[in-house]
Amino acid sequence: MVKVANDGTAGAGDLPSGGASDVAVVGIPMRLVAALAVGQDGQAHVHPDRLDTVVHRTTSLGAWLGHAAAPTHDLLLAEADVLRPQLDADPDVVHRLAGAGAGGLVVAGADEVLAERVRAAAAAAALPLLLLPPGRLDRFNTDVLEAVLEHQTAILQRVEDADHALVQIVLAGGSLEDLCHQLVGFLGGAAMVTTSDGRVLARAGSQAELAAAESLDCFDRTGRLLTESEPVGIRPQHGPAAHRAVVRILAGSLDHGVLFASCSTRPLTRDDVRLLERAATVAALAITKEQAVSAVESKYRAEFLRDALVGRAGHADEAIAHASSLGWDIRRPLAVVVAVTDEDDERTTRSADEVRFLQQRFARAWTHAVAMRDPHAPVMGFSREVVALLGVPADADTERVMRPVTDLVRVVRGDGGGGRRSFSTGVSRPVTSVAELPRAYEEARGAVSVGRQLHGDGALTHVDGLGIYRLLALVPDKAQLRRFVEDALGDLATDGSPENADLRQTLRILLDTNLNVAETARLLFFHYNTLRYRITKLEKLLGPFTDDPELRLTLALALKVHAMRGI
Repeated sequence: MVKVANDGTAGAGDLPSGGASDVAVVGIPMRLVAALAVGQDGQAHVHPDRLDTVVHRTTSLGAWLGHAAAPTHDLLLAEADVLRPQLDADPDVVHRLAGAGAGGLVVAGADEVLAERVRAAAAAAALPLLLLPPGRLDRFNTDVLEAVLEHQTAILQRVEDADHALVQIVLAGGSLEDLCHQLVGFLGGAAMVTTSDGRVLARAGSQAELAAAESLDCFDRTGRLLTESEPVGIRPQHGPAAHRAVVRILAGSLDHGVLFASCSTRPLTRDDVRLLERAATVAALAITKEQAVSAVESKYRAEFLRDALVGRAGHADEAIAHASSLGWDIRRPLAVVVAVTDEDDERTTRSADEVRFLQQRFARAWTHAVAMRDPHAPVMGFSREVVALLGVPADADTERVMRPVTDLVRVVRGDGGGGRRSFSTGVSRPVTSVAELPRAYEEARGAVSVGRQLHGDGALTHVDGLGIYRLLALVPDKAQLRRFVEDALGDLATDGSPENADLRQTLRILLDTNLNVAETARLLFFHYNTLRYRITKLEKLLGPFTDDPELRLTLALALKVHAMRGI
């Protein structure tokens, strides 16, 4: 219990008076303290902006003047005969109280002259001021302490109730969705569990609250929570960000995601955040349990999908039945999609555990994105790639196949946020039978490899967009390809001169237009005679390609190989 004295001794109590980040139990708002003062025939002079200021404990003014701890969020109590000489000796004492972070000042027994002096000083310092009749200070102190203790008791009871309810969810085998529903019951608003990079795994709340949450600036256009920029833990109790909170879901050293809560009707308090932290511990238990079960299931799923992709899944009817038992539909036309991270995990400086964790997160991102659009599509993460078998219309052309794949890639990337690694994606032609899956798988893998060579990291490539590059990529000896380019293009194979790249571009467009000089000049914005001069120069360097179709073919292939990266 906090004691108040006017003899200069420091007040002692259960509630710490340290800074906001050190407070173990939150106090009560100034609006409630002001109501207690008015209830004892006192006066409250509190700016509306300070009504939500939190008071953690009471301390005598004499104790603070006696060099007690800084009164951050303390309610300082003083009899008039203590404050009057102090004001006479130090007219700035009220301003210093405000600067030290005091929650407010309470003065009992002040006459009109003193009351006016204190009101003016408190107003100038924006410090909440409560004026009490004589002899009411001790009773008021007791009322405040009782209110604080009642608030603490309510908090502890709320936490205990929440702990019991949340633990029961795990013990009863409940899901993350159940956890979110329970949180909404305690906090109101909306609650979500997301991956560490912000993809929503579970949510709960009314349609209005969920819509309000998803429209916040902390979500990107794909619906991903911007965890890389969203602060974790307790926030200031002002501004739009005060209506939401984020805590991490941790199990040991592993980051399993975040727990997000928002409420459009009120700010989320420190108590709410601490409740979220308790819930995050329970979420970590639920996620760890789900992952243990999922690991066993994934092993069998991965083995079956790998067998299907290499032609060892058995008879088509057996494979279809087996896939159906796993919740997958492979009877329909499918396109194989292969996604591979661009970072070379064999030459990385990351630890093996970190690489494994990143790959698992990458696989979960694809699994979640695909499940939202095609819940019966097989999708599995392997050691270095993620493979998905997406259902496509029977008569789908390349454009119709690529449209949903492009959308999936965009969602998995999350508009580039979350610290995820870059990845490249390859897409096969549609297949209509299980027996065709191995061919489609090789097409998709080839599209990843060649697409990355052509377009760099982050490429998205359909096998039909590769053309002659499919054949060129089959040449195993890259040194032979380099020599072919050097032999065919000579000095133009290098960028030793700034003119080389320009001449290669002219040659490429000239060959692409089938030696149509007028069209080439138009595309390059050259004068016709300028292009004629360039053609003469190219033939001096490369030979009479305008008259030799074999040479033109050689040069065209050399330009294709030159465009491939890593050659």
